[in-house]
Amino acid sequence: MIQKLKALFDIKLWKFLLVGLINTLVGEGLKALFLALTPLGPLPASAISTALASVLSYFLNRYFTFKYKGNSAKAILRFTLNILLCYVLSHALALLLLYPLLTGGENGWFAGLQLLAAGKKTTADYIATYAGSCLFVGFNYLGQRFFAFKEDA
Repeated sequence: MIQKLKALFDIKLWKFLLVGLINTLVGEGLKALFLALTPLGPLPASAISTALASVLSYFLNRYFTFKYKGNSAKAILRFTLNILLCYVLSHALALLLLYPLLTGGENGWFAGLQLLAAGKKTTADYIATYAGSCLFVGFNYLGQRFFAFKEDA
């Protein structure tokens, strides 16, 4: 068990974190611009900025972090599936777990979804969205390392 954990903390993790820092600056910068300059709510702004930053992430992680030399079409498909799954999972968990806590339980997560869909911007929405982004990092690393850019045997 200890050996498996140590294997996760190798140079690939540190490269992934560096790429993630660059990617986060780009993605969060875009999200902030979308929130400030457009009528988009937090979830649409987050989704669009994540999609755009994911293109950058694909190239940096493929060639720099994991040095993947496998099939490009397979890598793009697996990377895309990984991003989508990680995005939905992380933001759904953040919304389900945090939104009721942040609103004092008066509005459940479904009410939160309705507010977000209507374009309402509350503090709870921002906190849940950014918490989802934090969860996304961990899920995404595991997915990229062991699925998207896993070398075929």
